This record gives sequence, structure tokens and C-alpha cells, in this order.
Amino acid sequence: MAGHSKWSTIKRKKGVNDDKRAKIFTKISREIIVCIKETGNADPANNGRLRDLITKAKTNNIPGDNIERLLKKAAGGTEKSDYENCIYEGYGPGGVAVMVECLTDNRNRTAGEVRCYFDKYGGNMGTAGCAAFMFNQGEAISYVTLTDEEQIKKMILLLDMLEDNDDVQNVLHNWEEPDMTDDDT
Repeated sequence: MAGHSKWSTIKRKKGVNDDKRAKIFTKISREIIVCIKETGNADPANNGRLRDLITKAKTNNIPGDNIERLLKKAAGGTEKSDYENCIYEGYGPGGVAVMVECLTDNRNRTAGEVRCYFDKYGGNMGTAGCAAFMFNQGEAISYVTLTDEEQIKKMILLLDMLEDNDDVQNVLHNWEEPDMTDDDT
């Protein structure tokens, strides 16, 4: 126990939780800003999508005053960043189809980061439409099962890195994830 204190443990855990909350706040805030800019309406009573995003924000414990400040900022046009939606597609280890939905103010930066993640973890980023057909609505997706432990580790790392990126809003894949509840530990 030398050099360790209860406070440092609490501080470390709080820091991790604060980082997770900040990422969620950032992603939802961007969605709200884009929604207001696209619709031109900052009134949740007249904007169903905005109302849903505010509910999502409240569900994720974003304080009400932060939401109000964000609405005023976006409606007043003082928000400097112009976010745009973009989708990147590719294949992860073992041929797992991956679609990455992003909301970014710098498409080139985000594309480079996503491409780097694919390359680093045994996949490759493809062109628009190369994986989208796997996720068409109304079709039962064909799932890929990975059996090689190295591929499974790389796929988990790829998904973690993508989801940790502030510009990434959603990651879709057709990997049939293994059931982790049956550990022999």
C-alpha cells in the first residue's frame, strides 16, 4: 500500500468516468448543432428530431443548463464549426464489414484517422458502397464469425478505437461477437 491512497484511486476512477461522459456530451452536442443548422429550428416543440436528441442528452445525464446553452448557441449562429455527416466503409479482420458514421468539421482529418485504425488492426478502408449493401434495411444481415484469437483481438481493438474517436457517432458491423460470459477464469 506504499504510496497509494484512497483519494488517488477515487481520482483515477473519476477521471475515467469524466472522460467517458465528455465523449458522450461531445457526440450528442454535435448532433444537436447539426440538427438545428439543417432544420433551422431550435424549438423542440416544433422539431421532432431535436426533441429526440434532447431526450437522448437527458438520458445520458447532460445537465439541462448545458442543453439550453447549446440550443441558444446553435440557434444564434455563434457556433463556428460546420459539421457534416460522412460515412466510411471498409472491412476489418477476417472480412468483417464495417460502416463508420461520423459527424466532423474536418473530413480529411477524420478519413485519415479512420483509415489508420483500419490499417493498424488488420483491415482496410474501402470506397463508398463497398460495405453498405451488407446493412440495407429489410435484409437479414449475413454475420461473420471469427475463430482466430488474433483476429478477434484486432477486431475488438478496431471497434474500441473507432468508438473512442470524437468524430465517430456510430459503428455498424456484421461480426457475430463471441459470448464473453462463459469465461473459464
